[in-house]
Formats: sequence, C-alpha cells, structure tokens
Amino acid sequence: MSDFRLASFAPPVQLRRLASATRPLRRIALGAVALAALAGCVSQPPRLPSTTNATTSLTTQTSRAYHGRFAVQYVDQTGQQRNAYGNFDWHENDTTVTLQLLNPLGQTLAVVTSSPAQATLELPNKQPITADNVSTLMQESLGFALPVEGLRYWLQPSIAPTSRAHTTADQQDPSRLSQIRQDGWTIDYLAYANAPATGVKRVNLTRDDPPLEIKLVLDQ
Repeated sequence: MSDFRLASFAPPVQLRRLASATRPLRRIALGAVALAALAGCVSQPPRLPSTTNATTSLTTQTSRAYHGRFAVQYVDQTGQQRNAYGNFDWHENDTTVTLQLLNPLGQTLAVVTSSPAQATLELPNKQPITADNVSTLMQESLGFALPVEGLRYWLQPSIAPTSRAHTTADQQDPSRLSQIRQDGWTIDYLAYANAPATGVKRVNLTRDDPPLEIKLVLDQ
C-alpha cells in the first residue's frame, strides 16, 4: 500500500523531469513518421497518361492504303451503258484521300485528291481541275463518280458517321458485316481476307439513281 501511494503521488518536480525526458523521444518518433510518409510519396509518383501511345494509335487509325482492281458500270449522258475497269491505288492520310485509277496496262487514267478544302482531278497531259465536291468533279470529267467520302469508312468496313445507315451482319461470322445501306448506296461485302491478313477482300457497291455499279477487289 505504501508503494502505491509513493508512485501515485510523485512530487511535481519528478513529473516535470519525466516529461522533459520524453519530449526528445516524441520528437524523434514524429520525425521518423514524417520521413516515412515522405519516402512513400517519393517512391510512388503519380501515373501520367502516355502521349506516345495515344499519338501512335491516332496515326494508325487515320493512315490507310489499299491496292486492288475495279470495274465500273455506268450510264453516260446519252443514256448508253459504259464500262470502265483497271487497277487502283488508294492512299489516305488524316482527312486527305488520293485515289489513282490505272488501266489494265498500268497507265494512269486519273488521279483524284479529296480534302475538306477542295477536290482536285488530274488527267494525263492536262492541267489539274479543282472543285468543291469530289463527286461533281469526277462525274463531269470521267462520266461516273466514286463515293470517295463514303469509301473512307466502307472499306474498313464501317458506316460513315455523317448519316443514318442500316447494317446486316454476316450469318457465318456475326462480328463481320455482310451489307451496309447508306446514302442511297448498297454495299455488299462478298469476301474477307484469309488469316493472318485482315480486312475486306471483295466488295460491290450499287446505286439506283443514277444507276451505278462498282466492283472492287482489294489485293492488300
């Protein structure tokens, strides 16, 4: 009982000495906690988005090239049915498309460049012709017009985001499209490339008014 009283009623001087002795220890402990927290912040820096991956993805999506063969059946201004066929090279970079049409011997028939600013058509041994609309330019110069703006999406294949469309999935592979109907055109996907290649292999495009039929075979 006497020991309990001595411990419970220690003189104020001894209490002050005890408190003074424990202050440095508390300061050291608090300092260690602060250093540990600071070390944790340094060892785990905030994650920043990768601009390199975003740029690469954008470039991949907006740069495309196709090579293949085409056959066009159209009606000229006199009402006569005409045919045109040959090879084509398609180069797309961002919003600009360059389409080169060649005859079966590899000679250039026309080079069409389409961008939001203007459209340009070059014929052999003639000055380039410019217009605001690529369809009007091709119709007046060649007698038929390929739907260049729509083909930018239909060759992927995908619907153009500028208007409503109706799509039909492939019965054998529902992940693929078998048909798109958009802007007065019917786009039928007849064949896809065999693995490991990807993309469309054969596609037919038809329009009723004015009548126009386009057959494309993509080699790559």
